[in-house]
Amino acid sequence: MNLRNFLIACLVLGALGWWYSSHSPRKASAPEGVSTNSGCPLPPLVDRGEAPLQSDVPASMRPFALTAATLQPLAGFSIEARVLSREDYSLGREADLSPTDLALGWRTMREEAVLSQLDISQSSRWYNYRWKDQPPLPPGEIARNSANMHMIPASDAVADALADIGKGDNVRIDGWLVEAKAPDGWRWRSSTTRDDTGGGACEVVYVCGITRL
Repeated sequence: MNLRNFLIACLVLGALGWWYSSHSPRKASAPEGVSTNSGCPLPPLVDRGEAPLQSDVPASMRPFALTAATLQPLAGFSIEARVLSREDYSLGREADLSPTDLALGWRTMREEAVLSQLDISQSSRWYNYRWKDQPPLPPGEIARNSANMHMIPASDAVADALADIGKGDNVRIDGWLVEAKAPDGWRWRSSTTRDDTGGGACEVVYVCGITRL
């Protein structure tokens, strides 16, 4: 390969990388499909300043039928939190449903004095945090008051609102924790507790509404 072709290849690869990055201007959209429900009903809403509110699924509630998978509601979910990190995804089966992960913190994990002592990052659908010498909070408290959450926007309007959310924002998210089930047997199940860590600890959220506070 001569220098000219090498430079052209680098430019093409760089452009593709930028287009599929979180800095791209491409328009986000909700996953394709028609729900068997009437829209995306809101769950019971969390009070300001409280920990995430998880609630029971009404007996009359049916699954959300999308093209990529059917979403079985596991619990209602309402949260007010600070965005600790954001990562967008365009590759992988999960990206057909969830284009964005938000690492969220609540209660003590919203405080600047705490966050300034943590190095927070996301990759491969994981949320990671590190500290230098001593943790600013007991590790168990960090885990109980923060989590990585996979966002599945229920509409294009929700997808547009999600696209405007960034690190440092305070947000309110209302929706449903779900298990995605595809016809070929593939599954993606949400955690339904806030004190777990490791594999399976992330929340998979079908987002009815998201607002910057």
